[in-house]
Amino acid sequence: MASGKNRLALVIALLALLAGALAASACGGGSKEKATPAATSPAGTPKATQAATTPEAEGASVEIKNFAFEPKTVTIKVGQTVTWTNQDSTTHTVTGDGGIDSDGLSKGKSYSKTFDTEGAFDYHCSPHPQMTGQVIVQKSGVAPASPGN
Repeated sequence: MASGKNRLALVIALLALLAGALAASACGGGSKEKATPAATSPAGTPKATQAATTPEAEGASVEIKNFAFEPKTVTIKVGQTVTWTNQDSTTHTVTGDGGIDSDGLSKGKSYSKTFDTEGAFDYHCSPHPQMTGQVIVQKSGVAPASPGN
């Protein structure tokens, strides 16, 4: 009799886990999130994303957590990509200068942008404008500026 109760408890637990997983996957089903979209050049033509394995070729990663972009400022070279990943349970965006424009990113979703021109590109979260960040894009071969300048 005890093993029957254990089996029933296990079946109930598995069904609850399955129901939770189905509900979580259904929450973002109709959104227009960009998992890893192709970046566009300033002229608006699609540019293939790099599938590189070296840190220099990859660019930078930014985590969105605790209602902040971390790190707040990243420095990359022309042609590199920045990838933002939302770790918060709240939906955030990455919106700003230089064509930075994600849809709403739910928890675990990412947005990537390849930068083809040098400059400083400010961005923020549309629903939470106090969340700000900056991408500094430099010519290849230029050392990153020190944060104290």
